[in-house]
Amino acid sequence: MIFRPYYYYDRGCAAYLFGCASLAKCAVVDPQERDIDAYIEFATAKGMRITHVIDTHVHADHVSGGRLLAERAGAIYALHESAEVNFAFEPLRDGQIIELGNTIVKVLHTPGHSEDSIALLVTDLRRSPEPWFVLTGDTLFVGSVGRPDLHAHASEYAGKLYDSIHAKLMTLPDDIEIYPGHFSGSLCGAGLSGKPSSTIAFEKRWNALLSNSRDQFIEAMANVLERPADMEEIMRVNRGVPERAA
Repeated sequence: MIFRPYYYYDRGCAAYLFGCASLAKCAVVDPQERDIDAYIEFATAKGMRITHVIDTHVHADHVSGGRLLAERAGAIYALHESAEVNFAFEPLRDGQIIELGNTIVKVLHTPGHSEDSIALLVTDLRRSPEPWFVLTGDTLFVGSVGRPDLHAHASEYAGKLYDSIHAKLMTLPDDIEIYPGHFSGSLCGAGLSGKPSSTIAFEKRWNALLSNSRDQFIEAMANVLERPADMEEIMRVNRGVPERAA
C-alpha cells in the first residue's frame, strides 16, 4: 500500500492519499482546495489513478477540494448518504466496502460531530486480511474528540458522538492505528494533541474523555467552543449553496 498524509499546520488539518500501487488505484480523503495539483502529481508519480475522493463530512473549518479534485482526476466524489448538499455525489452507507485493488475500505457511519460524519477502516490485503488503520475524520482525535456543538442541539449530538465512538471505534482491535482529520491548532475540538496519529489502545488508555460515562461525556461536551470565524461562508461553499445577490 502507498500511504501519504498531508498536514496543514495553519488550521491543524490532515488529508490522506492511499491505495494499491500494484493495481494502480487510490483514494484521497478530506482534500484541501489548495493542494489539488499536489495530490494528482503524487498519485501520478506512484503510477496510481485517483478513483475515489471522499470527504468524511461537510467541513466547517476549511474549503474542501473534493469536488474539484474528483472532476480533475475523473474520480468518484463521495459523502455519507445523509449529507445535505446542493450537488450530486456518490452516497456512502454504513458498512459499505470500497475496493481499491488490494486496498479495502469499509465505511463506518459515525454521527456526532455532524450527522454525515464517517470513519474509514482500511485493510491492505497484501499485508493481512485484518484491518490496519482507521481514518477517523472529526469523530475521534488524538487525546480528544470532535466537537458536537456546531449544531442547535449540542447535547443530542454529543450523545450520538459518544455512541459512535464506543460502538464503532472503541470496539476495533487495540492495534488499529488512528489517523484523524485534525490535530493541535484546529477549532474542531478542544485539547487535541500535536501528534497526528495514535492507536485504539493508546486512546483507550490516555484519552480522558473516553473514560466518562455517557452522561458525563454529554455534560463535558456541552461547553460551547469558539467557532471558526468564517464558518458560515465555508459551509455555504462546501454545500454548494449559491452566493446571495447583493
